[in-house]
Amino acid sequence: MAKSKDRPTLDEVSIRGLGVIDSASLSFSKGFTAITGETGAGKTMVLTALGLITGAKADSDFVRNDAPRSVVSAIFSVNENIAAKVEEAGGEVDAHCLAISRSVSTEGKSRITLGGTLSTSGKVAEISAELIEIHAQSSSLRLNKPAVQRELLDSFAEIEVFLLPYQSEFENYQNLSRRIRELQKESETSEEQILELKRFVEDFSALMPISGELLEIENEINRLGSVEEIHSQLSAALNILENDDGGLLTQLKSAKKALDSLLKKDSSLDAQIEKFSELTFDAEDVVSELLSYLTRLEADPARFDYLQQRKQGINALIKKYGKGSEREAAFNELLSEYLVAEEKITDLSGGSQRINELKTEREKLFKSLQKHAVELSEFRSKVAKTLSEKITSELSALSMPNASVLVSVKKQDPSEIKNFSLHGIDDIEFEFSPHTGSKLMPLAKIASGGEMSRLMLAIEVVIASQSPVGTYVFDEVDAGVGGKAAVEVGRRLAALSQNAQVIVVTHLPQVAVWADTHLVVRKDQSGSITESSVITLKPEERLKEIARMLAGQEESKTAQKHAEELLQMVKESVIS
Repeated sequence: MAKSKDRPTLDEVSIRGLGVIDSASLSFSKGFTAITGETGAGKTMVLTALGLITGAKADSDFVRNDAPRSVVSAIFSVNENIAAKVEEAGGEVDAHCLAISRSVSTEGKSRITLGGTLSTSGKVAEISAELIEIHAQSSSLRLNKPAVQRELLDSFAEIEVFLLPYQSEFENYQNLSRRIRELQKESETSEEQILELKRFVEDFSALMPISGELLEIENEINRLGSVEEIHSQLSAALNILENDDGGLLTQLKSAKKALDSLLKKDSSLDAQIEKFSELTFDAEDVVSELLSYLTRLEADPARFDYLQQRKQGINALIKKYGKGSEREAAFNELLSEYLVAEEKITDLSGGSQRINELKTEREKLFKSLQKHAVELSEFRSKVAKTLSEKITSELSALSMPNASVLVSVKKQDPSEIKNFSLHGIDDIEFEFSPHTGSKLMPLAKIASGGEMSRLMLAIEVVIASQSPVGTYVFDEVDAGVGGKAAVEVGRRLAALSQNAQVIVVTHLPQVAVWADTHLVVRKDQSGSITESSVITLKPEERLKEIARMLAGQEESKTAQKHAEELLQMVKESVIS
């Protein structure tokens, strides 16, 4: 289970030249943040910005008319696990803070940086999958896809203990099958291939080169071929540095001695004197190391000739057997081929008998694979029952008391290898019934837009405790709902925010009142969104915004009274 304190959070978003937004900066806190504003005020541009930051496809249409480019950036607080992945990708994380920035030009050219380093949208999307999850109406529609439904079930199940051993055996089975197919295909020309492999093994064994050897040989050849020049120039340099009659090192030591006598005379001078002392010590160390190198330097014609011959031999081996124009890559490939050459000779020499041996080995592997597949399927079925019950319970809390969900795990025949995939032998399907008496049917065939939005929210609330995702962003999660249902959507978003950071773009006051932080986006008179247009509301300002959302008139006393009632209801509610 992912603990709340271990989850990453979104701290800041900066937007320049995106759609109606000229410039805006938004700061986010933990918990539940609501973003509201009048239609066309640019609320959804915040979602667009977050999409760009997390690697979504860039489009020049995003760029504001009077701007040369759109620039969006975000600061995330991340844990050690994500920091390690960023650093592995070449980026930097400073004090657990990760910066991601994206620019899109009017020509549609995109540039994205991860932790201050130029990256790709694919790599950023991979890392941001643990940072933030964005749900719009289209995200709910993704729920219709079988692969997404399987991912949701497996995420809830924490299934790695069963899935990883299965996947390892499935890959072994595929590799063995490929080996058998190659042997069957090559059986007609096996004698010729065996002779070629034996020649390769013989030539390789005569040299037995090792990884990285070529570079080491060339470096040593360069040194041995330049012994006289190195000796001459190094001696000249050391003579300048270490000449007893006014050499540079002698002068540095004299200067150091004079400066040392001034220590403690003026504290502002002491630091510079110490720096000079360190510089002198460093110079002495360098001179000592150069002298040591010079005493070891000597010509070795025999070694030089041996290395030249070995280099020629390895290059000849690469030219004869290597593939491709890149020498080092071809050399490394030959090293790998040599390791399996004897095994391949054994396979080819065995003919049909060897193929039959491998088939017998594959049959044993298939039995083990079947066992793991069935265990995986049984575990999924057990967890699917629990997930179905929890989602159904959440739907009841979302004013759908008679709706039900069944997460169906349909196990395919484990005796047929065609039914096996990297994910097992199961077809996962989420079935839905909106009310008592209606038949359970696949989501795509029965759920409306509003029902799908609430269903997606119910699933996220259930799965959030297991998921590592730190921030959930929702747009149109309240589509097609109102009244009591809207209040319950807000309540469940508040419940989700107890496990993760939640940011919601909403037009419903019944949802917005549940937020811990309330941001409002407003246009100025020119129709632009500027820095001053995104406001974190104070309590009295929030009351007026809720009133505006309720009645379209923020000064309406009736609307303000209703807003007070909604806010008081939230204060008195227990969220679980």
